[in-house]
Amino acid sequence: MKDECPFHPSSFSLHPSAPGHRPSKRFGQNFLTDKSIIKRIIAALNPLPGETIVEIGAGRGALTAPLIERAGQLVAIEFDRNLIPILVDAFGAQENFKLVQTDALIADICAEIRPATTARVVANLPYNIATAVLQRLIEQRACLTELILMLQKEVVDRIIAPPGSGERGYLSVFVEAYCETEKLFDVGPASFRPAPKVWSTVVRLKLRPKIGLDLQEEKLLWQVVSAGFAQRRKTILNNLRSAPSPLQDRLKAHGGASIVLCRAEVELQRRAETLALDEWTRIVRALG
Repeated sequence: MKDECPFHPSSFSLHPSAPGHRPSKRFGQNFLTDKSIIKRIIAALNPLPGETIVEIGAGRGALTAPLIERAGQLVAIEFDRNLIPILVDAFGAQENFKLVQTDALIADICAEIRPATTARVVANLPYNIATAVLQRLIEQRACLTELILMLQKEVVDRIIAPPGSGERGYLSVFVEAYCETEKLFDVGPASFRPAPKVWSTVVRLKLRPKIGLDLQEEKLLWQVVSAGFAQRRKTILNNLRSAPSPLQDRLKAHGGASIVLCRAEVELQRRAETLALDEWTRIVRALG
């Protein structure tokens, strides 16, 4: 069992208004300052002694302090080089703290957490790159088991949109394939500095390492889904007929889009947002 920490988060200098540092519009920075929301996020994550937690976008350290106290090891990823000295000054002396200055879009998290083989992630993601970072995290599901993420509310609405919803899109299907999703709570603009113009939502994503398709079928699945949502007003048939190569060549080799959809038992006049995940996988298998 981990020894009790000889410090308390209140002893850390969290630099809520660090001299010389202003939130960057380029990086889409809105720093979480609401202590009640911070507590709710930590409670949802519930870091355990001995486990490794990855924090993406450590910022000024609002979440970092309680994470260091409760987690066995904290790997903090921060891209803004101007925030690195602030984080080093506040937390650098802690043995269970590792700071990585890199872009979350290219970070090799599985390598950064070693010698641990698995980790969970917590993050308040910038709105301008949230979707790309989420997809990058899911791609690293070999070592990640759970994500607790703060995202723009409309992004979460798209993620959890069921078949038939007008908000359902490529991201909905992608996340559904690899994650069990639970919407936790909404967060208002007043909880941030500077305050954004939109609401945020905290969501829990439990990652599945596999989805029942082999690697080649997985690649084909996302080609099909991408083509299916290419033009939302068109039917799945017309979108697949307009699919780019090499998917178009694959469809023609199996008799064309209409024959493939018939084999998958998907009605030709349906639109992509009405299809469930198992129907997308049936289309892929009809191309096998």
